[in-house]
Amino acid sequence: MEILLDGPLSRAELSRRVGLSPGSLTRITKPMLESGLLVEVAGGPTDPRVGRPSQPLDIVPSAHHFVGIKLTGDQAVGVLTTLRAEVIASAELPLPDHGPTAVAATVAELTKTLAAHRDGELSGLGISLGGQVVGKSKVRSGSFLNWYDVPLGQLMSAHTDVPVVVANDLTALTEATHWFGAGRGAARFSLITIGAGIGYGLVVHGKIVDSPESSLGLIGHHPLLPDGPRCERGHIGCATTLLTTEAVVTQVGEALGHEVTYDECLDLAIKGDPAARHVVDRAGFALGRLVATAANFTLPDRVVLGGEGVRLVDVAHDALLEGLHLDRHPESVDPPIVLLDASFDEWARGAAVIAIQTFVLGS
Repeated sequence: MEILLDGPLSRAELSRRVGLSPGSLTRITKPMLESGLLVEVAGGPTDPRVGRPSQPLDIVPSAHHFVGIKLTGDQAVGVLTTLRAEVIASAELPLPDHGPTAVAATVAELTKTLAAHRDGELSGLGISLGGQVVGKSKVRSGSFLNWYDVPLGQLMSAHTDVPVVVANDLTALTEATHWFGAGRGAARFSLITIGAGIGYGLVVHGKIVDSPESSLGLIGHHPLLPDGPRCERGHIGCATTLLTTEAVVTQVGEALGHEVTYDECLDLAIKGDPAARHVVDRAGFALGRLVATAANFTLPDRVVLGGEGVRLVDVAHDALLEGLHLDRHPESVDPPIVLLDASFDEWARGAAVIAIQTFVLGS
């Protein structure tokens, strides 16, 4: 894992990190070098003990390929990656039928399409979706697909010989952000996603904070505005009623008297439409308060914002800062805020990272 994340590394540095003697390290890395997974690269500092340059070890990213697929309520979005989660190709297919067997067939078709862009066999397939996943295989509940107790991993075995792992989409995105993305190098960071739902991920001491309840979307009902709309559970001004793309679209559409898309809402706000500006700024203010809550409770090195609704951050930037500063101590420093790409490719890449962790590292 050390070489995968931070390579190339000298043998001395690798020995220090993993706590192995040089002899033990040689025994472990020798078969990896012989198989082509690891290589010696030039450019290391001179080793004073032998008077010649050392040869750091690095992985060969193309030695393994993975497919990651994110399932939404409408489509399957997939990417093909290397061992370091570098995206080689992307593709998507619609999900007109939410039946588990039909979805499994669509995933298999998308996997085949993506696999055509690489040489050799696939090392793993990761599938992520919004919902509760148990045993890295069974979907206990998936609200966007209306699934309950669906053995997705087992269903996939009828369509492919590639090893399959299933994960909650937010967990997968958090891991990808931690290992290969905007959270890399941060001992502590928070991830907040806004889109069809509201998600929260947390990494502390370099490890994701996980729980069986992580996939329940608990942050979606965190109260933000005392005079906000009421959600279906009776909560007033919770994150779901203010920050989801559906909430913004519904409120702007009702004010204008006709249907609008999410991007149209934001574009109207930029142009100064009063109704759109009010809704969008209120959402930005609420997001600022949510960021402040995360920062106050977890003291993160940075806050990462993502999801298909993340464009809100730019359009309602001033309102976001107002909400953030309202709930922060005047002497506190704003946490660095980093934005992820709004596309679902980021989520699909997260699914690929779960496959890398599972089938290469055994985690």
